[in-house]
Amino acid sequence: MILVVAEQRDGCLNPVSWETVAAAQQMRDVVKIVVAGSAIDGVAGELAGAAVSEVLVVEHSDLESYTPDGFVEALSQVVRMEEPDLVLCAHTYQTRDYAPKLAAKLDKVLIPDCIGSKMEEGVRLLIRPMFQGKFVADIHPDGATPHFVSMQVGACRADSVVRGSAPAEIRAVPVEMGSGLIRQRPDAPFKEAKQAVDLTQAEKIVAVGRGIKGEEQLPIAQELAKALGAELAASRPICDSGWLPMDRQIGSSGQTVAPKLYVALGISGAIQHLVGMKGAKTIVAINKDADAPIFEVSDYGIIGDLFEIVPALITALNEK
Repeated sequence: MILVVAEQRDGCLNPVSWETVAAAQQMRDVVKIVVAGSAIDGVAGELAGAAVSEVLVVEHSDLESYTPDGFVEALSQVVRMEEPDLVLCAHTYQTRDYAPKLAAKLDKVLIPDCIGSKMEEGVRLLIRPMFQGKFVADIHPDGATPHFVSMQVGACRADSVVRGSAPAEIRAVPVEMGSGLIRQRPDAPFKEAKQAVDLTQAEKIVAVGRGIKGEEQLPIAQELAKALGAELAASRPICDSGWLPMDRQIGSSGQTVAPKLYVALGISGAIQHLVGMKGAKTIVAINKDADAPIFEVSDYGIIGDLFEIVPALITALNEK
């Protein structure tokens, strides 16, 4: 059995939780989802729409605000009761905060930032990028189950979740939270500066690379992004040069995204960039180099000068 830990805040489900559910369903095993917090009936009902065995609700006043102490204690009790083979979480900042402690508390293995799994000779192997995505490793965790696994954002598509013909059963799971257990006092959630952007939530992205030639050429990409209703992003060299802020960088040292549409302008397709965007549903690449690696992952490729092609696209989009 696979136990998926869904993430929510203030009664709103983090969309990447659906990606983790999809990853669990692809493993073709019994799947249960657990969600922890306070006043989370709405989130539980939303999760029950997936084709899963059960949705487990861990509701307690001590879990109203996230704290690693609270979540580790509550989830460790659920894991002991349910005895899953795998515990799957999305590789978010929250997961990185509590998952290592949770695995250590139960004396189990944690394999972070995985992109998938496969079966070989009856053994499940977990697939994880290594050395900034230069290659991937097949990992067979040692020791008794459960094994804890975090899934890289964008590794699976949220829209690939199999929906159930009827809502899944929702079951409340009581937990004991001892007095003085929680040592942290949570402050208000961190808010990024106004100019910052969360590209992981963008449905459309226009990204630029070295082929844009100079900072003075960025307006052409910005105009295309505006015409598409997309966010503007970039490969690392653009951000390193200061042409766009670092929060716009996509790749192994930037953000990992999985939009519905990803338009790559003048991006060659180095592996460090590909690991950050290959989960996009539709990839369109424009590059004058016919041998650019970006074309290997693209759904549509246009070989040509972006300074001729992009204006034509903008005109066509604005006409519509």
